[in-house]
Amino acid sequence: MIVSIHAVKFNHLRHHKHCLSEEDYEGKSAKMTWYGAILYGPIHFFLIHKVTFQLGNAQYKKNLLLELMSICIFVGIVFYLQLNFLIYHISVMLIGEFLMAFFAVWTVHHHTHEHPQFARTQRSHWKNKITFNMFYHLEHHLFPAVPTIKLPELAKRIDQAFPKMEKKKTF
Repeated sequence: MIVSIHAVKFNHLRHHKHCLSEEDYEGKSAKMTWYGAILYGPIHFFLIHKVTFQLGNAQYKKNLLLELMSICIFVGIVFYLQLNFLIYHISVMLIGEFLMAFFAVWTVHHHTHEHPQFARTQRSHWKNKITFNMFYHLEHHLFPAVPTIKLPELAKRIDQAFPKMEKKKTF
């Protein structure tokens, strides 16, 4: 990631507290079209930092500035020394960050506004394999303290306990 991880943390905790409301800046792209979410990506990249600086406490602001300065120094050194393999890596990370509003928000939250806590999920074994189990979002919202590595097991337990529960698919 080439963003302040404290900005991600701050906005993600707000996302869980204010899921898909006006206070949820992370979830903003869920209300857009799929291509709107992709085009919004670069704005999302900057907005999470702005929101953290405006609404975060002193510790968040300090960590945000420290992380952004570290990123800028690292990127500056890489470009100054023309380390092409790292320039490529930075470019790929930046493109990935610009797609975050689509992949991390829109895909799991579009058309879930009536019940935002019931985010989309993925149950296909092969789809979960190729996406590294990153689309167990319903499970993540129902039990946010469960580590990502345990979400497939949690999904099985939810399916056993609530076999008739409607689950919207991610894709």
